[in-house]
Amino acid sequence: MYQNAALLAAFLLFYSAVAGRVERSWVSGPIVFTAVGFILGPDGLGVLHINISGEGLRLLAELTLAMVLFTDAANADFGVVRRNIGLPERLLLIGLPLTIVLGFLLAAIVFPSLATLEIAVLAAMLAPTDAALGKPVVTNRTVPAAMREALNLESGLNDGICVPIVVLLLGLAVGTQIEGDTIVHVARVVIEEIGIGLIAGLVLTWLTELMLRFAERRGWISEHWVEIPIVALAAACFAAAQAAGGSGFIACFVGGLLLSGIGESHKRELLRGAEHTGEALALLTWVIFGGIVVARLIDRATWPALIYAILSLTIIRMLPVFLCLIGTRTSTADKLFIGWFGPRGLATIVFAVLVLDEKLPGNDTIMLAAGWTVLLSVAAHGVTANPLVRLMGQSMRLGAGTHEHVAGSDR
Repeated sequence: MYQNAALLAAFLLFYSAVAGRVERSWVSGPIVFTAVGFILGPDGLGVLHINISGEGLRLLAELTLAMVLFTDAANADFGVVRRNIGLPERLLLIGLPLTIVLGFLLAAIVFPSLATLEIAVLAAMLAPTDAALGKPVVTNRTVPAAMREALNLESGLNDGICVPIVVLLLGLAVGTQIEGDTIVHVARVVIEEIGIGLIAGLVLTWLTELMLRFAERRGWISEHWVEIPIVALAAACFAAAQAAGGSGFIACFVGGLLLSGIGESHKRELLRGAEHTGEALALLTWVIFGGIVVARLIDRATWPALIYAILSLTIIRMLPVFLCLIGTRTSTADKLFIGWFGPRGLATIVFAVLVLDEKLPGNDTIMLAAGWTVLLSVAAHGVTANPLVRLMGQSMRLGAGTHEHVAGSDR
C-alpha cells in the first residue's frame, strides 16, 4: 500500500510541475496517466501493485465522472447556450439517437455472434462522449464559443441520458422481470432515472446556494473551507440520486447548471476544490485503466474489436453529427470538427463495469470493443486536440484577413 502511495504521489508531484507544458503539447493528461499505469503496472515494470475490485473501479469511475460533470456544467456559459441552443439540442435529440442506431447496425455486421440486445447494449454504452479527453477543444477560446458550449453541454447531458437506456437494455438482456406492460416499464425506468436525478440536482443545489448565501452574509464561512462545499455538493447530488433510484450523473449536471448562474469571480473560488478533486480522481482512474485494462486489451486484441472501435470513433459518431447539423450555420469543416471530437471515456468505463457484473454470454466481445474504443480515443483525441485547435485558429485568422482585404478593396 505504501509503495503504491509513494509511486502515485511522486508521479503526481512531477506531473503537477509540468502539467501546463503537457496541456499545450500534443500529449494529453489521460495519455500520460494511462501510459504510466501501463509502464509501472503488473504487465510493465511491476512496481505498481493495483488490487482493486470491479465494485471499487466502478465507484472510482462514477465519482470521477460525477465531479467532472458537475464542474463542467457549472462553468457553462448560459448566454452562449441560449443564443445557440439549436446546436446542443440537435446533437442530443437527433445526433445521439442516430449514433446509437448506426452503432447498432454496424455492430450487427461486425459481431454476428452477439445477441440483438447485447448489440444494443454495446451501441448505447459507446454513444456518450467525454469532453475531458479533448480538453483544449472546450477550454481554448480559439474555438468559437458556440462550438465549445455545444460540445460541453452535449458531453454533460448524453452521459445521463444514456444511463436509463443502458440500464433498461441490460435488464432486458439478462432477463430481468418486466413489471406490467413493456412500454409502461420502459417509461417508468426512463422517468425515474431522469426525473429523480433532475429533482435531486435542483433541490440539493438550491438548498446549498441558500445555505452558503446565509452563511456568507454572517461571515461564518472560513477561508480554509471555501473550496469544500461544492465537492460535498457534487458527491451529495450523485449519491442521493443513485440511492433514490435516479441518475446521479443527471443530478450532477443539472446541479452544476443551476450553480453556473452565480458571479464569475465567486464561482471560480467555489469550484476550485471540485475541479482539483475531479482532476485527481481522473488521474487515478486512467492510471488504473492503464495498469489493469490496457495489457489485457493488447493480449486479446481481435480484428472485429479493432474495426468496430475505429468505426465508433469515426463513421458512427461523425455521420450522425454531420446529418443533424444540416441546416445550421456551421460550415462543413465545423461539422467535421464537432463530429471528430466525440471522445469516449469515463461514461463508457462506468457502463463497461455495469455490463461486466451481469456476465452476459457476449461479455468478452463487448468488453474488447468498448476497451479498444476508449483506448484509441484516449490516444487519437488527446494527440489531435491541440493541433486541430491551432489549425482552426489559423483558418479563422486567415478568413478574417481575407474579409478585411475584400472590405478594403471595396472602399
